Amino acid sequence: MNVEEEVEKLREEIQRLGKVQPDGSYKVTFGTIFHDDRCANIFEALVGTLRAAKKRKVVAYDGELLLQGVHDDVEITLNPAPAAVN
Repeated sequence: MNVEEEVEKLREEIQRLGKVQPDGSYKVTFGTIFHDDRCANIFEALVGTLRAAKKRKVVAYDGELLLQGVHDDVEITLNPAPAAVN
């Protein structure tokens, strides 16, 4: 799986695990994603996938590097998908 595919999978998993917000974004904690069995089987390097998604402005969270345990309560926001251009 290449980086773009992993970022898209991450988007799907955040939608599955997170709570939708009024603006269309989704919020989930790092610990929720990290401890989810399905995510553990999909993402070999979850932190790397999150960093790639943050760089592409797909997700937003505080800090650069998230570590299991220490950052379990850090909220990750999946930004709303851009509107389709006709």
